[in-house]
Amino acid sequence: MCDQTFVAATFGPCESCGNASPLMNIYIKTEPINYCSFCVEMMACQGLQGGETLASLKLESEALKKKLDQERKKLTDVELHQVAEKIDVLGALSIKTKRVLKGHGNKVLCMDWCKDKRRLVSSSQDGHVIVWDAFTLNKEHGVALPCTWVMACAYAPSGCAVACGGLDNKCSVFPLSLDKNENLAAKKKSVAMHTNYVSGCTFINSDMQILTSSGDGTCALWDVESGQLLQSFHGHTADVLSLDLAPSETGNTFVSGGCDKKANVWDMRSGQNIQSFESHVSDVNCVKYHPSGDAFASASDDATCRFYDLRADREVAVYQKDSIIFGASSVDFSMSGRLLFAGYNDYTINVWDVLKGTRTSVLFGHENRISRVRVSPDGTALCSASWDNTLRIWA
Repeated sequence: MCDQTFVAATFGPCESCGNASPLMNIYIKTEPINYCSFCVEMMACQGLQGGETLASLKLESEALKKKLDQERKKLTDVELHQVAEKIDVLGALSIKTKRVLKGHGNKVLCMDWCKDKRRLVSSSQDGHVIVWDAFTLNKEHGVALPCTWVMACAYAPSGCAVACGGLDNKCSVFPLSLDKNENLAAKKKSVAMHTNYVSGCTFINSDMQILTSSGDGTCALWDVESGQLLQSFHGHTADVLSLDLAPSETGNTFVSGGCDKKANVWDMRSGQNIQSFESHVSDVNCVKYHPSGDAFASASDDATCRFYDLRADREVAVYQKDSIIFGASSVDFSMSGRLLFAGYNDYTINVWDVLKGTRTSVLFGHENRISRVRVSPDGTALCSASWDNTLRIWA
């Protein structure tokens, strides 16, 4: 995902030695500090025991990882496709483009459905956020933002607000009204502030809290009304590209994926990383919970999608074909969880049978890479966003 990833280098005085140099933004007990690379290394060496070196600790951590993998493999008694052998094969799917939404002047980077199953919001590299009526194709609201590359957008559960963020490092919330001529930009409320671009955002079961992911390697939970940081999540060692909230309304976990090739599961109450999966060999572009809440899927630049069972604490399926050589950018499940829709950089959407691990269909229509796929809340339609400046509704 190198052509969609941005690094903001901060230059200034180091908070430890005072020398002006490129700074690393790191966190110690949730407190942000800006140290130069030399001071970071010195700080890391201060807590070493006699005879220990950073190299020896790295070797020890790698050995412990291998040990954990071996223990996991001991508990692996059967593969998912073996369990699913007696289940009937899915018949041919008849999914076609029903609507094409045109209006953005550049790449569409993100979209999200409203809970009313009719409206959706999209954000684009042209710096605009548009609220659409998917039935009539009407544009109900449009907001011009001061920066381009609006990489994230989300609809509030009530349907009365949308959130968006991108290269301005902020996540902003816009209240929607029935007056379509109202200037929404004037009502903009900046809620979240990261030290690098905002890559994803989602509301937490109400309009009052929002969860964000960022290129600064962190995720954060914010109070919408006050803009206060409620909890920060540190564990990724590179840009966080995607996040998804557990589907249960009482669920207190979410999953994130990033450029460190990891997918991490977090506890929102404690801020702790409770599970971590590292089987991809390139950036994890998207993560999405299974409707059951007991598993999730990931999409990666390594041209594979993977399925992880949280109870078994391991990867249980890989969705790939030799003919697929382009990265997967986005995934979402059908309402039943039997189908996995995956958008790829070769302009196609592949439909996978989750249980059997086979591809059941390929959807053609877009003329550039797919940036987002999302199934509607009632499961009757699929919306895809693309770098060809359009969105498509499939059914």
